[in-house]
Amino acid sequence: MRWTSAGLLPGETRRIDRRRLLVGAGAAGTLAALGWAGASAVTGDHDRPLALIYRGPAACSGCAEAVAALLRAAPGRFRTGYCGPDEQRQISRSTLTQAAVYAQPGGGNVRPAWRRLRDHADEIRDFVHDGGHYLGFCLGAYLAAGQPGFGLIDGEVNQYISTDGASVDSVDDTVIPVRWRGSSRHMFFQDGPTIELRPGVPGVVLATYDTGAPAAVVTTFGAGRVGLVGPHPEADRSWYAEAELTNPDGIRFDLGHDLIRNTMDGTGLPVR
Repeated sequence: MRWTSAGLLPGETRRIDRRRLLVGAGAAGTLAALGWAGASAVTGDHDRPLALIYRGPAACSGCAEAVAALLRAAPGRFRTGYCGPDEQRQISRSTLTQAAVYAQPGGGNVRPAWRRLRDHADEIRDFVHDGGHYLGFCLGAYLAAGQPGFGLIDGEVNQYISTDGASVDSVDDTVIPVRWRGSSRHMFFQDGPTIELRPGVPGVVLATYDTGAPAAVVTTFGAGRVGLVGPHPEADRSWYAEAELTNPDGIRFDLGHDLIRNTMDGTGLPVR
């Protein structure tokens, strides 16, 4: 398992600035006892399930806002809020009990990010184990594993660009082909991981890289569920413009919404 970085080879540095998006944070409140399907039909803001997104030095600039925008536009009609060292909401047990899902966005190196988050590992693990949900995007997927990481999956997370046959061997921003539910699609990519669950572990592979390695999976942890993706389904137009990239499929968010829906619904996933 390669844990030097999410997006970096030894000795390399990465540019992690992203254009900050003008998005609002959801108000605080308790989770409505409606479930995923019921929450999609309500109109009151306080009745919508709360998604907490980490925002801080363990994530890249603009990445938290992109994840928040993806969640707000998803069929579950989430209200969103940020948590982190400089936010009104801190990561704590009391904060997490208000949420339906905790999202960890993309960022820089795994080990520096882990040093900033490790004091909250037990709180996040307990939240998911007791029935919460975790969404990990790129770095957030790396951090879902262990040594270092939250230890939310029974399996391994590895660097895709280091795998045999990978079509990309650079840590630069790019667009890669994947197969999402058997259909060919293209996604924004910056050194994301593969996610390999151990045989027999409950899980659904939503997408694979061109090597056949899993690029997006949903699995269980205790009474909760974990949705992980190596590429970036949350990437908006500004990401492509900044990197001077074009997605041949157009800039669409249905893959990210599919990841969220399956994480919340647990379709085909027995709970351990």
